[in-house]
Amino acid sequence: MSRYHAIIRSPSITEKNTALRAQNKYVFEVAPTSTKLDIRRAVEKLFNVRVESVNTMVVKGKKKRQGRHVGYRPTRKKAIVRLAEGQSIDKFGEV
Repeated sequence: MSRYHAIIRSPSITEKNTALRAQNKYVFEVAPTSTKLDIRRAVEKLFNVRVESVNTMVVKGKKKRQGRHVGYRPTRKKAIVRLAEGQSIDKFGEV
């Protein structure tokens, strides 16, 4: 596995993220230690596109219960990547 695959874990496919594609924005689950510059380089190398901006956010894990036991979902990091005009990622999220 290349270091770029270690940074970009998976595409995030939700209804809201699908609507963002109209604005040429793509959402990825990324490694928690990755920086915006790491994410930019990884997307440019893996998908052969030009990135204009990268916004990141840390999503805290929700508290969940299973009967009397309480636990938390894992904390994760997301990146919203805006591509240059005319650029797109083919087969984004298709199986």
